[in-house]
Amino acid sequence: MGDAIEINYLLTLMRVLANRLSFDSDDTQIERRCCGDIGAMTTETVIIVAGLAALALAVVAIIVAKVTEKANSIPTN
Repeated sequence: MGDAIEINYLLTLMRVLANRLSFDSDDTQIERRCCGDIGAMTTETVIIVAGLAALALAVVAIIVAKVTEKANSIPTN
């Protein structure tokens, strides 16, 4: 039960991070295109991908812990 709460919390954090990093007004987007300032988009993408990778690792760690716990509880008489 606690793992589902942790996963939902991590997903919410990732959504907030993605929204903060990708929020641009129309004027900002036009200015970036005109001035050639597209490096910030690359940085944002890298940060979002790194966060999603960390989230995926956390989910895998939780799954491995659950499977290992279940496997250890199987009687081997």
